[in-house]
Amino acid sequence: MTDSFTLAVIGSPFGLKGHVKVKSLSGETAHLASLKSVMLRHKNTDNEKPINIEESAPCISQKGQDELSWILMKFEGIDSPEAAKNLTGAELIADRSLAAPLKQGEYYIEDLKGLNVVTSDAANAGVLGFINDIIEGGNGNLAEIRLITGGIRLVPFRNEFFGDISLEHGSIILLETWILE
Repeated sequence: MTDSFTLAVIGSPFGLKGHVKVKSLSGETAHLASLKSVMLRHKNTDNEKPINIEESAPCISQKGQDELSWILMKFEGIDSPEAAKNLTGAELIADRSLAAPLKQGEYYIEDLKGLNVVTSDAANAGVLGFINDIIEGGNGNLAEIRLITGGIRLVPFRNEFFGDISLEHGSIILLETWILE
């Protein structure tokens, strides 16, 4: 299991004092508001650096309704819109214990990556491939499956297609194998 997660991505600067909009990848922001420091990774690099968070506040839309997946943050040493703009696209990484809490039947995407995709059909039992990633699609998440026969397939990550998930055994059951054709 992964010890640290990408919790959010920094968006555009906000205001004149170096605040930025931060988009939660889980859609929840309560866990982000309690953070005191994170690792910051700029896009397209593996370089991470620690950064302290001076302030967090809910992001309120112009219509007065909460934008549930956004939060405003002010980082130590970032004191202008120009400096804040340099953070756009950077990822906030923190320990697993600081990630959004899971509800029954929910999983962290990082824990699903690498699971063997197996069939429930006893006659054709075996490993079909593995979960390479879970990506956002237009109408929901898609499981990116790297097949053992070669190639990659995208399968809607929904109950109609996937059955039991076993992190202990490192597997997930694909209910409808025809979708890989």
